[in-house]
Amino acid sequence: MERIVEIEKFSSDDVVEATLRPDGWSGYIGQEKIKKNLAVFIEASKKRDESLDHVLFYGPPGLGKTTLALIIAEEMGTNIKVTAAPMIEKSGDLAAILTNLEEGDILFIDEIHRLSPAVEEILYPSMEDFRLDIIIGSGPAAQTVKIDLPRFTLIGATTRAGMLSNPLRDRFGMSFRMNFYSTEELSRIIIQASAKLKKPIEKDASLEIARRSRATPRIALRLLKRVRDFADVANESSIAHKRTKFALDELGINTYGFDEMDIRLLELLVKAKGRAMGLSTIAAALSEDEGTVEDVLEPYLLANGFLERTARGRIATAKTYEFLKLSPMHTQESLFK
Repeated sequence: MERIVEIEKFSSDDVVEATLRPDGWSGYIGQEKIKKNLAVFIEASKKRDESLDHVLFYGPPGLGKTTLALIIAEEMGTNIKVTAAPMIEKSGDLAAILTNLEEGDILFIDEIHRLSPAVEEILYPSMEDFRLDIIIGSGPAAQTVKIDLPRFTLIGATTRAGMLSNPLRDRFGMSFRMNFYSTEELSRIIIQASAKLKKPIEKDASLEIARRSRATPRIALRLLKRVRDFADVANESSIAHKRTKFALDELGINTYGFDEMDIRLLELLVKAKGRAMGLSTIAAALSEDEGTVEDVLEPYLLANGFLERTARGRIATAKTYEFLKLSPMHTQESLFK
């Protein structure tokens, strides 16, 4: 079953979400420190008539890494090629992409930590010396052909910065951590998006969606579209707070932004009675893969103090017991039985 609050890890946003993206700095809400620094670096590069240094964005999915890359290309006045690491299976795939770049172009690679070692080796001289080293043949007859590349900017995005190899990480001149958004920032994003959708939304309604969006813009936009559906079916010209609350309740998204999968995870940790649970055990119990648990479920729960990671595994916090209305010394059967 697809979770409406789940964030896709490797695919681009759908067509509607893409149209809701801001066109420039003025429309990009949140990540103020990153925006301020990037604006300086972009302006300096343009004054020197140079390509921007390589940039790495890291943090939980859905916080605007791709959008920032597109804005950088717009501000630099250059073309951008968007791809994802799982799509670059062989070194030849990367070579084909690099040789088709033009001077000053931007290459955006999502989930860059998933590049294979062989592809990474090709990328090192490309980033550092703007040179492509290709080996033709094998054995004693093998020859290395060097191809000069135009000066380009690589923008990498990852949800797992710790999985990046040190040689690759060190080749990025700029590195930025994306932070979760505040409720007020998400409310502004929702109001801005609703205007683009030509469906006005009340301030209280935008705040209601924001509070249930796991501090993530992509989820906020998805919830906005689903709430809009409820309003359209009810023949309402705008999105009111009452309709919004009803729609989100019907979708099973509670006031914390938790759905059934989140609560199942928290209940699982509570039932462990203080014992730490490993990632593989949690994934098996939830019938999910480890990547989904680590990249989608855990970041928001960690950031809001509902679970802790220890050397032995994951444990529930006092906040989890309070949320489930349990004493730390007791557990109860699933809320969904």
